[in-house]
Parts: sequence; C-alpha cells; structure tokens
Amino acid sequence: MESIDDTQNNLQLTVQTPGIRNNHDSAVPSRLERLLRERELRKSSRSQANEGIRDGYRDSDVFGNGTELCLSDGDKRTQEGLVVEGLAAAVLSNGFERQDGRSQKQRLLVVANRLPVSAIRKGEDSWTLEVSVGGLVSALLGVNEFEARWIGWAGVDVTDEIGQRSLTEALAEKMCIPVFLDQEIVHSYYNGYCNNILWPLFHYLPLPQEDRLATTRSFQSQFAAYKEANQMFADVVNEHYQEGDIVWCHDYHLMFLPKCLKEHNSEMKVGWFLHTPFPSSEIHRTLPSRSELLRAVLAADLVGFHTYDYARHFVSACTRILGLEGTPEGVEDQGKLTRVAAFPIGIDSDRFVRALELPAVKCLIEELQERFAGRKVMLGVDRLDMIKGIPQKILAFEKFLEENPDWHGKVVLLQIAVPTRTDVPEYQKLTCQVHEIVGRINGRFGTLTAVPIHHLDRSLDFPALCALYAVTDVALVTSLRDGMNLVSY
Repeated sequence: MESIDDTQNNLQLTVQTPGIRNNHDSAVPSRLERLLRERELRKSSRSQANEGIRDGYRDSDVFGNGTELCLSDGDKRTQEGLVVEGLAAAVLSNGFERQDGRSQKQRLLVVANRLPVSAIRKGEDSWTLEVSVGGLVSALLGVNEFEARWIGWAGVDVTDEIGQRSLTEALAEKMCIPVFLDQEIVHSYYNGYCNNILWPLFHYLPLPQEDRLATTRSFQSQFAAYKEANQMFADVVNEHYQEGDIVWCHDYHLMFLPKCLKEHNSEMKVGWFLHTPFPSSEIHRTLPSRSELLRAVLAADLVGFHTYDYARHFVSACTRILGLEGTPEGVEDQGKLTRVAAFPIGIDSDRFVRALELPAVKCLIEELQERFAGRKVMLGVDRLDMIKGIPQKILAFEKFLEENPDWHGKVVLLQIAVPTRTDVPEYQKLTCQVHEIVGRINGRFGTLTAVPIHHLDRSLDFPALCALYAVTDVALVTSLRDGMNLVSY
C-alpha cells in the first residue's frame, strides 16, 4: 500500500521517464511537474489564505484546438490536492478561459455505465434516489465547481412510458440523464461481454473455456449487444450535447462510444478513461474483435489510464495489432493523433477527517472500541470480486493463526465484501467459496464468545465505514491485479 508521498515520488519518476507524455519541448515543464510544483506552493501559502487559495494548472491545447482549460484546486476541502482521474486533469474546471480573457463555466458530459445514484421505484411515478459507491463517484465527490451532466444507466429496467418520464424528471434534479437499457441488452452487454469477457481479460484472467462453437456464438452475440448498448449511450449524448461541451467516457463498458460519437459529430471533443489495468499486447491479442475495439477507442481525442504502464500497453497494442505509429504523445493514424497519458486517481481525504467529528461517528467508534477491546483489529474493505484477493487474504490470516498460537483471541479480521455482479456464475461461485473458508476458520479457531473473522456481505454507510477505519490497526488491500484501488487512500 503506497502512501501519498510515495505516490508523488512515483509521479515524479513518471515525468522523467521517456515515452507516453505530453511534452513538446524538454525545456517546458510537463503537466505533472507543474502539478507537483504548484501543490508545494499551495501547501506553503495555505496558512496565509483567508478564504482558500485557488491555484491550478493549465494543460495547454490538450485537445489540439488552441483551447486552454484550467483545473481549480477548489476550496479548503482538498488539503493534499484532489487528483481527479483521467480527463479531469485536463477538463474539470471551474472556469473555461476564452480568447477574449473572459471566463464561463465549462459544460462537461460525464458518461459512465452507471449513474452516481441508484434508483428505487416506490410507485408508478415516484422514485427514491440513493448515492452510489465506486471509484468515479469517490474521485469526483469533492469537485463541484463546474457544470457537469452525468449520463448512464440507472440500474433498473423501466419499460413503461410513465416510469421513464418520472425517473428522468427525478434524475434531472441530480444533474443526471438516464439511458434506458432492457434486461436482454443488460444480460448480453453488461453481464456478458463486459464482465464475462473484457473484465477478466483486462485483469490477466483467461477467457471462459467453453465449447468452441458455443463460445464463438457467445462472443458474436455479446459483442453485437455491446455495440448496440454503446450506440444507445451515444444517442442520449447526442440528444443533450451542446456546441462546446466536452464528453468524458468511462471504462471498458464504453470502449465503442468514442467512435459512435465521432461518427455523429467529428468536431465533438471526446475523452475516454479506463478504470482497470490495460493488459499487455500479447494478452489483448487473444480477444476477439480486438482490432475493432482499439480503433473505436482511438476515435477519442484523449485516452487516459491510471499508470504509465497501462498507457504503454495500450500504445503497444495499437502498434503491434493495428500496425499504427506510436509517438511520445500517443498514437498516430494517417495524420490523426490520439493523445495517450496517465492520470492517477485520488479522493477527498478531508471528507474522512471531518467525519471523525460527527456525533454519530464518535458514538460508533466508542461502541467498536468496547466491542473489540483487548484485540488488534484487521480490516478488509472490498467488492466481492475475483481480482480483490479475498480468499487469499482469509487463507493468509488462517496461516497466521496456525503459526502464531499466542495471537489466538487477540486479533480479529473484519472483512466487508460488497456483493457485485450477482448474476454472473463465477461471482456466485466466489461467494460460496469465501463463505466456506470463513466458516471453516471460525469453526477451527473460534470460541463460544468470539470468532476470529467477522464477514459481512454488504456495504456500510459512510459513518460506519469511518468509524471502522478509526479503530482499525491494520488495513489489508490484497488485490491480485487492480487499476487504482481507492481503499488504500
């Protein structure tokens, strides 16, 4: 688990590494160098600020059209400097600087598979909206000084006209715009191509081994549904797009979206950001329709990844599979340059610090301290996913208990495993496997009054999570392979 300082050191190394970066002249400081330098300036001058210092950096001409976009550091909530992922480093701003020097808010269309809120139907025309959890929501939670619209699926199947209209009106109050996907599309596009093919492959897991003919048919039908779903997202974007908007597409669910948008309007400014690892070209080569997906992503103006390695893998796949030319700035195809860069993700850490002063959190902290008095607390917070290493973490804890009998009754592992993709058979098997391991270990090392592992198959609200973090002695982040895990932050 890296500290923030380690992350900054890694960023400095990345700046000095030749390859994927946005430098036109070695004498001109890169975007990351400016970010790090101005972060230090903000820290040194923060004590003199009266109402918060609004520093930022400017990544000139990131879209190649002479437009300069500024990223504001916002208010005093971001003490360590909120690093927003992907395209945010270039386009999330509180001001859009025009040639005449005047400033106005930049409109940003954030397009993701899921909206930042979940919809629950309460009646024919009434809905309840709850804030969702996830990396993108966490990263953008503290940044609100720009005019943004979220476009995505609300997570529910709404087929009637009254339900669609009422949900659209309810989401409009949250600056959200729904994409309505039916169950058949969701099954083939989301559960199928996205989570049964792309997700495992991007995390270096082999493709499903089925009968060859059945697999071919499955790939073809699921990829067709994937393209259809991406076009449905594009139709909603095109309906709400206004001239000058910037469209920010997210993750492996929407790799085809940049192409759909550019075919409709070649002047649209489009960015695409991947929240997972991007595998080496040799792994990506095993994916059916690999070339079509790469070309669809290359339709974007800017392509972002979490790390330099993922960006390098993408460029390598484009050069080796498509035969295109890789440059220090990205990938060039017949004169068109798609810029490729690494943008680390971050969180609003001050939000957690402030939460410790809430009465509800203080009360929960006292209860937990009393409950686990005399025992060291180890904590794991993960989605119940194949790549999070939950079985390996629990088995390692069992080995620790085997080799250290003096610790029996003196340590407890709290594992929060949020269910995800419950319709996918592999995830159902993983759930059963984890439950079996936890039951066996608790039966082996537990007593009548205490068990070594507390396992929860659900998410916790924010106050409960903050209280858990506050009483924890050791946090375990054990992903086998991951994009940028925010639990460590």
